[in-house]
Amino acid sequence: MRKIHPTAIIAPTAKLGENVEIGPYSVIGENVTINNNVKIHSHVVIEGWTTIGDNCEIFDSTCIGNPPQDLHYNKEKSFIEIGKNNVIREFVTIHSATGEGNKTIIGDNNFIMAYCHIAHNCIVGNNVTMVNGATLGGHVIVEDRVVISAYSPIHQFVRIGKIAMVGPLSKPDMDVPPYMLGVGNPFKVYTVNRVGLDRAGVSSSDKEIIKKIYKLFYRSGLNVSQALESIKKELPQNEYVEHFIKFVENSKRGICK
Repeated sequence: MRKIHPTAIIAPTAKLGENVEIGPYSVIGENVTINNNVKIHSHVVIEGWTTIGDNCEIFDSTCIGNPPQDLHYNKEKSFIEIGKNNVIREFVTIHSATGEGNKTIIGDNNFIMAYCHIAHNCIVGNNVTMVNGATLGGHVIVEDRVVISAYSPIHQFVRIGKIAMVGPLSKPDMDVPPYMLGVGNPFKVYTVNRVGLDRAGVSSSDKEIIKKIYKLFYRSGLNVSQALESIKKELPQNEYVEHFIKFVENSKRGICK
């Protein structure tokens, strides 16, 4: 059963699933799809070609689906896809993509705290936490189980590797590799994200291998290509090692050191 406040404005062509709640003065646009068991609080605006997955909760004064803040945008048709079980807190902004048919994508089970911003063409994975005031520039990719701490702006086109943590008030302008923890402006990687690895259920033996990745890549005195060769030769090629190597080899902006 749906619960729609009488002051909410919902376009006749918007698609609403079962057990959707929409609070006072919220606005739902004509091309929006909201799936089952979604709760939308007051003064929320959802526009554009936006899809909200099951069991999401979107808090007061959030804006989703407005045009991108990008001079290349020319009113083309683009999309936002938000997965299941996301919590999106007050005053968050999430923008549509630039480019015909392109998407801004947010996965499942994410916690996006108040005043965060996710710009056009971003891809956010699963189980990501963005703390208050964290912002993603355009085309940023955030892999699974990342934590971006308060008031940290991520430069456009940067990638944050899975189970990495960006500390507060930090400004990474190059890629942050998987499993690492860094902080600062300029940004610097200091250690392995041990708490994140524990929460992700990484085994003790795999955590030891990840520590060796860190030592070879950050503490050996080798350059990036030399460190990668050492990692390939000296460490067992399990899923964590292979993902780290692939992430670094695919970097276009360079790797934060």
